[in-house]
Amino acid sequence: MSATRIYVPCDSAALSVGADEVARALGAEAARRGLAVDLVRNGSRGMMWLEPFVEIETPQGRIGYGPVRAADVGSLLDAGLLQGGAHTLRHGPVEDMDFIKRQQRLTFARIGVTDPLSLDDYRRHGGLAGLERAKAMTPDAIVAEVQASGLRGRGGAGFPAGIKWRTVLEAGGPQKFIVCNADEGDSGTFADRMVMEGDPFMLIEGMAIAGLAVGATRGVLYIRSEYPHAIDTMGKAIAIARKASILGPAFDIEIRVGAGAYICGEETSLLESIEGKRGQVRAKPPLPAHKGLFGCPTIINNVLTLAAAPSIIAQGGKAYAQHGMGRSRGTMPFQLAGNLQRRGLFEAPFGMTLRELVEDIGGGTASGRPLRAVQVGGPLGAYFPESLLDTPLDYEAMAAAGGLLGHGGIVAFDDTVDMAKQAKFAFEFCAIESCGKCTPCRIGSTRGAETIVKIAAGRNVESNIALVKDLCTVMTDGSLCALGGLTPMPVMSALNHFAEDFRRAPARDAAE
Repeated sequence: MSATRIYVPCDSAALSVGADEVARALGAEAARRGLAVDLVRNGSRGMMWLEPFVEIETPQGRIGYGPVRAADVGSLLDAGLLQGGAHTLRHGPVEDMDFIKRQQRLTFARIGVTDPLSLDDYRRHGGLAGLERAKAMTPDAIVAEVQASGLRGRGGAGFPAGIKWRTVLEAGGPQKFIVCNADEGDSGTFADRMVMEGDPFMLIEGMAIAGLAVGATRGVLYIRSEYPHAIDTMGKAIAIARKASILGPAFDIEIRVGAGAYICGEETSLLESIEGKRGQVRAKPPLPAHKGLFGCPTIINNVLTLAAAPSIIAQGGKAYAQHGMGRSRGTMPFQLAGNLQRRGLFEAPFGMTLRELVEDIGGGTASGRPLRAVQVGGPLGAYFPESLLDTPLDYEAMAAAGGLLGHGGIVAFDDTVDMAKQAKFAFEFCAIESCGKCTPCRIGSTRGAETIVKIAAGRNVESNIALVKDLCTVMTDGSLCALGGLTPMPVMSALNHFAEDFRRAPARDAAE
């Protein structure tokens, strides 16, 4: 009798709600009943509200059940789980589920489908096709495909990846580096972690393609220490890739683990950290593309940027560029978090509106109360009111609306949120995470938080609001990097769109 394949995610999100216990219970109960099962630990499909999400392989396709707890295993098997039987936790064929069916999965095509550490699985689902094609191309041709794709940095800045790659290709020097920034520190973001835990060979392949494109022989993967499962999975995948000669003397990758500093998500601070120094921002120029890691020309890209390279090279840059709108080409993994019914990861072409994403895909607030604000782009992103929810999610449209797309993190708030407190949080976050190198960021953020406290207490409200605005101008214009330079974005958006929250306390005169 052939074994029935059962998939239980090994993703951190699933583990946090009992996926290991579910896997153990399934294995033990199947053995007790004499049922032949093949238990596979896959990545997450990104439907976090359904985790642990169990899938059964049937002749009709994979059938999904969730959220499954260990205590549910007996009733699931009684209901014919191995045949895809009816149960209150059954969601039917996974590919027909609305949340999955409405996506355009390019970067996340394999995640949740394959065994993350099976190289055979990776190959069967199109893996390594990009690297094989890249080996037959000239470096200039590889870079040209990336430029034709319109791929922009998915880490937040949105800088064209092809221009960065070409700059490093044309830079002189005996040694070049590929550095992958996996220091995913923004609130509401988890796409990088899902890639590393759910499809690690894709990232390895992307880094290897980048190495071929610019003549780099060494790669460094910088992962935040808060991602132990990603560190473990990537370490195992790199060892497998070396054994299979995907990595080796021509191009190899080492892992460096960060120590919890948000500022090390900034590219030059990250380089300082890899070099063993304190994570502080470097003045630019010189750009890392000219003088980066250990003074050598360096590509620094985010996980999602490098993970897009295999499909771009395998299918061609023009095929990738067919998705999206304007100067925002391809797809973006949007991460839905905060007060939403359906939180998770939804990959779609640029151009979907914020309203479609939070109200339709995300299902509106989990609390059932009216949606009041949506922050896009992490802790440095703007707060969007209901009147701006029809803004298309692309780089230019978001900038025109006074926001940024960033890493694609979206956090929703209902009408109980106090936006003055959110503005204070932005200043406090900057003060805590500042590297301290420049005065506008180091001092401006601290004074800003203090001034918001005075506003909340009703002390000289109008003059203190004017002071906050002045501080924001100084921080925007005078900070060395985006931490200080963008902190005013959430503060000013809160002031501009939710002014009533700053004028709630009864005014007091200066003598008090």
